[in-house]
Parts: sequence; structure tokens; C-alpha cells
Amino acid sequence: MGNQLKNCSVAKNIRQQLTLFPDKNDAREIEAIRERFNIQQARLIKSHVTLCREDEISDIDKIFDNIATFNPEAITLEFGQAIRFDNGKGVLIPPLHDDAFHELREVVLKGTNTTIRRHQPHITLMHPRNSTCTDDIFETIKKVNLPTHLMFKSISLIEQVDGGDWETLKTFHLKVV
Repeated sequence: MGNQLKNCSVAKNIRQQLTLFPDKNDAREIEAIRERFNIQQARLIKSHVTLCREDEISDIDKIFDNIATFNPEAITLEFGQAIRFDNGKGVLIPPLHDDAFHELREVVLKGTNTTIRRHQPHITLMHPRNSTCTDDIFETIKKVNLPTHLMFKSISLIEQVDGGDWETLKTFHLKVV
């Protein structure tokens, strides 16, 4: 019976998504805020914009084929001022325009069984799951000179196992024109 227990595997909670990471030099101020006010989230994953959530990428082979076939261009997103969300516990920076983001999503998800939803791209500075923004913290964040434009030059397939750190499994470089 002891050998049977050794061979049992433990079920794991595995999450995958497609993500856009900004260049680390362009995201210095963002990372400084995250490392100061949201240490746990900063350790789990670098600042990013989620391109496709886990429920949207079930046909991952078709998505990989779309990226290879259509060879999409890098996108630049323009961001506004930091705002609070989730009853003021969280902080994010929203886009001012999101057309390029949604065009990229349409290319990536073309021909899959996924209904292409329109969700707002954003960068989370403080995730309410593992931090709480106060009025003082928010005033400090508002004084930081955050980037207003970020270029995203690649799409990354990332994975998280059992709530651990997100790991990059595959990266697709976008065409820079």
C-alpha cells in the first residue's frame, strides 16, 4: 500500500492566459509602486495587460496558428491616470483608447470557438486580493509620473500552478514597424 501512495499524483490548479508585458525599462515607475504597495502580486507576476483570459484560450493551437499566420504588429496603448476600483481597495491604470488592443484580440482569437468579448485592458498597480489601498497610499501613487504610453512587442503564454508565481511558457514576438 505504501507504493500506491507514492504513485498518486496530486491534482493541481493550473491557470493559463495570454499576456502583454511592457519593456521593463518603460515600466520602472509601475514596478516601483507594485513593489512598495503590493509586494505579493509583484512577486507573482510583473506588470502586464492580460490579452486573453484562461476561458478564451481553450483552442490554443488555433491561436498559435493565428499569431504565426497573421504576424500581428506591436501595439502601443495610451494610459490615463491611476484610478481606484473594488470599493477603493485596488488601483489600476486604464487605457485612454483600446482599439489596437481589441484588434489584436480579434486576430489572435479568429476562428476559435471563443466569443470575443470586449474587456478593458489595464495595468493593475494594487490587486485587492492581496493589498488594500488607503487614501494616503493613493495620494502617493497619484504623485508618481507614470508612463502614458507603453509599447507591447510580444505576446506571452503564461501559466500559474496552485497560486504560485506565473511562468512564461512561450513568447511570440510581434512585428515592430
